[in-house]
Amino acid sequence: MWGRFSGTGAVKRQGESPPVVDTQQGAVATPAAVEPPVEAARPAAMRDSDAYVALKVDLHRHLLDRFNLAAIEQISSTQLQEQIRPLVKDYVREQNFPLNAAEIDALVSDTADEMLGLGPIEPLLKDDTIADILINTHRKVFIERGGRLEETNVRFRDEEHLLRIINKIVSAIGRRVDESSPMVDARLADGSRVNVAIRPISIDGPLVSIRKFSRQAYTLERLIAFNSIRPPMVEFLRIAVQARKSILVSGGTGSGKTTLLNALSHNISHRERLVTIEDAAELQLQQPHVGRLETRPPSVEGKGEIRQRELVKNALRMRPDRIIVGEVRGEEAFDMLQAMNTGHEGSMTTIHANSPRDALARLEQMVGMAGMPMSQESIRGQIASALDVIVQTQRLSDGGRRIVSIAEITGMEGQVIQMQEIYRFVRTGTGEGGAVVGEFRATGVRPRFAPEAEAQGLAFAPDAFNPQISL
Repeated sequence: MWGRFSGTGAVKRQGESPPVVDTQQGAVATPAAVEPPVEAARPAAMRDSDAYVALKVDLHRHLLDRFNLAAIEQISSTQLQEQIRPLVKDYVREQNFPLNAAEIDALVSDTADEMLGLGPIEPLLKDDTIADILINTHRKVFIERGGRLEETNVRFRDEEHLLRIINKIVSAIGRRVDESSPMVDARLADGSRVNVAIRPISIDGPLVSIRKFSRQAYTLERLIAFNSIRPPMVEFLRIAVQARKSILVSGGTGSGKTTLLNALSHNISHRERLVTIEDAAELQLQQPHVGRLETRPPSVEGKGEIRQRELVKNALRMRPDRIIVGEVRGEEAFDMLQAMNTGHEGSMTTIHANSPRDALARLEQMVGMAGMPMSQESIRGQIASALDVIVQTQRLSDGGRRIVSIAEITGMEGQVIQMQEIYRFVRTGTGEGGAVVGEFRATGVRPRFAPEAEAQGLAFAPDAFNPQISL
């Protein structure tokens, strides 16, 4: 049997699981192979109770003194719940907190979430219908479901409780957040994007925004199912990717830029080497040959910062076939365009902009931030020769996300970058409940790279660009 538990760990026999908690004086429990308990429906009165939240947090702290923390990481949530169940019952009885069997099951589950997960928001993270989790201090938590914001009854006991969860998130990827560095971008284990702002810049308390990523990887076909795009547009983008056309995905916050970038990447050949560059790694590429690079913030002393521009330069020495920049937002735009013009065709990135023309203007400004002695005409020439396709995404008033424009860059005329729109989304009205009514249309313009694509065996359908045919 197990030896007595100690803070330095216990020696186990071969084939046994590590000890987790000291459930009795002089004895240690071992994980039992049991069926997962049926999730008990937590009564609303208890769920909304401040006393319940306080009990859960105090119980978590109480159990920390009796856990082998190294062993916790090696067992499942179900096994942990079986370990702590008798301790929870004893603690509830000592505190004279009236809970029935179903409520104790819920408390055991919540306590396991505190130990293994992210506490009160763990159930929200497991809910696939939720797209965003927005924590406005420890008092209020909002979610976005189906494009609509709604307040939840989830909350934290106090600011210290919320800060403990925040530190658990950021420390997992080697980052920090404190008064000297009150803002941080991070990610969860599944790639979900996290932004944190704490005092002193957040006046009322910590603000946390979590953009959840779907457990099921998005493809262009899935976007059709969500009515974000139509089949002829999907075929156009697929051919553009396979023909190694460089693509810029433009859109506002929450419009689905990164989702589309992930979907586009599915059409890249598995024989190619990809290098991704991001502030916080969130791209979910399916290719077997992917090198992932991530920026690093400065240390407490203000040293050691690694920006996207340095990563782009380093990526060029890593023999990539394509470079994918999660979002271009500064001087790295110059190096990215240079890469696209020097043998890395088919690279992709995203940018915050409200229209394809606005995206080009913002890209021009970012190239200027690099401080290179280039004229405006020269910068625009670099952009026109590097980029081939701009895809504009938009989040509409009903919460739906659409690809509202696909345009091809055709070159320069004088000092102006020339574009021709291939597809567009036209809004025609408003339906029941404020739903946006509209249709996708082809403009009748055939892309200039069509002959080149056809020479590679990538032919478009005869009526792919016919404006008279409904998409």
